Amino acid sequence: MAEPKEMTITVDDQTTQVAEGTTGNDLFAEEKTTVVMKVDGVLQDLFRVIPAGASVERVDITDQEGLEVLRHSTAHVLAQAVQELHPGAKLGIGPFIEDGFYYDFDVDEPFTPEDLKDIQKRMMRIVKAGQTFDRRAVDETQAREELANEPYKLQLLDRQHDAEAAAEGAAVEIGAGEITIYDNVDRKGEVVWYDLCRGPHIPSTKLIANGFALTRAAGAYWLGSENNPQLQRIYGTAWASKDDLVAYQERIAEAERRDHRKIGAEMDLFSFPDELGSGLPVFHPKGGIIRKEMEDYSRRRHEEAGYEFVYTPHITKQNLYETSGHLDWYADGMFPPMHIDEVRDEETGEVTRAGADYYLKPMNCPMHNLIFASRGRSYRELPLRLFEFGSVYRYEKSGVVHGLTRVRGMTQDDAHIYCTEDQMKDELTTTLNFVLDLLKDFGLDDFYLELSTRDPEKYVGSEEVWDNATQVLAEVAEASGLELVDDPGGAAFYGPKISVQARDALGRTWQMSTIQLDFNLPERFDLEYQAADGTRQRPVMIHRALFGSIERFMGVITEHYAGAFPAWLAPEQVIAIPVAEAFNDYLYDIVDKLKARGIRARVDDSTDRFPKKIRTAAKHKAPFVLIAGGEDTEANAVSFRFRDGSQDNGVPVDEAIERIVTAVEQRQQV
Repeated sequence: MAEPKEMTITVDDQTTQVAEGTTGNDLFAEEKTTVVMKVDGVLQDLFRVIPAGASVERVDITDQEGLEVLRHSTAHVLAQAVQELHPGAKLGIGPFIEDGFYYDFDVDEPFTPEDLKDIQKRMMRIVKAGQTFDRRAVDETQAREELANEPYKLQLLDRQHDAEAAAEGAAVEIGAGEITIYDNVDRKGEVVWYDLCRGPHIPSTKLIANGFALTRAAGAYWLGSENNPQLQRIYGTAWASKDDLVAYQERIAEAERRDHRKIGAEMDLFSFPDELGSGLPVFHPKGGIIRKEMEDYSRRRHEEAGYEFVYTPHITKQNLYETSGHLDWYADGMFPPMHIDEVRDEETGEVTRAGADYYLKPMNCPMHNLIFASRGRSYRELPLRLFEFGSVYRYEKSGVVHGLTRVRGMTQDDAHIYCTEDQMKDELTTTLNFVLDLLKDFGLDDFYLELSTRDPEKYVGSEEVWDNATQVLAEVAEASGLELVDDPGGAAFYGPKISVQARDALGRTWQMSTIQLDFNLPERFDLEYQAADGTRQRPVMIHRALFGSIERFMGVITEHYAGAFPAWLAPEQVIAIPVAEAFNDYLYDIVDKLKARGIRARVDDSTDRFPKKIRTAAKHKAPFVLIAGGEDTEANAVSFRFRDGSQDNGVPVDEAIERIVTAVEQRQQV
């Protein structure tokens, strides 16, 4: 028998000789945690034959791509379990998502919590059975025959040449250039279930082990359209090990404890009255204190940085947003217009004076452009930095509205900077540093940057202008020393942008500030300044939102601090608790001195017993609790009780006051 021919391939950057017909399973037989491979940059199943000259990389189950394959494979196991328990269930889409997966089903009744328990038990049986995932390439006729009883899969086949546009998640099933079906095969070699899928998958269901869990069920429209049937979606999570799963579940539990909606209710900060409508929060007095402190500090910093404050109305005539392009590119995100000022003849009903459509403003930039254009401008005025806490309104679908982090009415700390092209790079650098420094003052210090570039289907202006603007932004971002991540096609229609992404105390990423370079709106608004040589020139426009919106930022830092705000932001900075009623007056004198120094302080003179007052103060998360009893009054002292339950006893009153004032003035976290 002839020896198999050898061929050269590269494995993890090392050139090696292997026999023709070698598969990933052959290469990585000893690598039990290698679950998939990259062949010339493309993810493939380990059972695939490797071609001569290929570059091969192993992908571990703990790598991000390995986890994504694991989660998609777990979604297949979920679908198999559902159809075994509910034979009439029709399959939708089952992609991996961040930290997990989901699968959509058309079933007669919504899934109950008991159903999820039964499904998870059935999944565990499939996992332990050690089924393999086998790939078959089929033609469209064969696929339609095999999937004849799966109407939603047939619809996906209709869209196979436009998978990305079909729906979120559709690309895991179609769009790879050929149609493939994956069979789940048992140890006897029999196909026990199959699904339309482009793959790849893990070698065996055993690798899922006990590192998965189903989390919840919800309704979801097929292909994300309200015009389509509503399916039932089951969500789950999957990890490389049981320990990783437990760690994730603990993070989720902590995130639930930190949910700003829960904390906002417990601390009486804000609420979301049904009477106002979805996405329209109100701030209570304590929440108002936090918001005012945020805004006041931001105003001071902006004034020091050379910004000038402006104010603009909440509504405007339609033509302003026709000029800006928002009605062409952003109409879906705007509330419907109000038609006013129309006059009709009382007898005939004929229009004698045409009315006009007015819109709630979704953006402040067009109005700031009108301020720039209100008079002639000289190069000596540039850079001109206009700043506004401007209220804007955006029509978010009810399904995506979420607490303070996704609202319909918001206040943006919005700035627009007008400068010359020569000033542009320095101004972008200065702006980015200003943004990062201010975010650090609020306790966020773990950042990376995202560069959003032109959407080929949704932009105004020339490609050359966009390319130049993108290059400048990239240079500024790289000079910051922070990690830079690409976001292809993620820019708004009028220019590329840098987004500051901040990680909170739980390591979650939030998009914070945005800095957007814009050569297009100055053109659309015919903005000009007189240059040093007397010619008329277009300014460069920089859009900059620092918090993004006050509402969203407050939601983020509420969760970041779990409601235990630093002393300067805390709505109640000091709660004074007497050991007994006899010491009330002593603490009132101390609280009066604190108030005279600008500290928010009060005495808990309620009739509650002392231990309950301590528990109540802990619930309110005040940074300082001052306690006074007989020994304290005799020594003209107080005892500090801190959020972690520790105490510092017998602190002289004057020293205690200075300690509190210093912590507030220096924005310390205590």
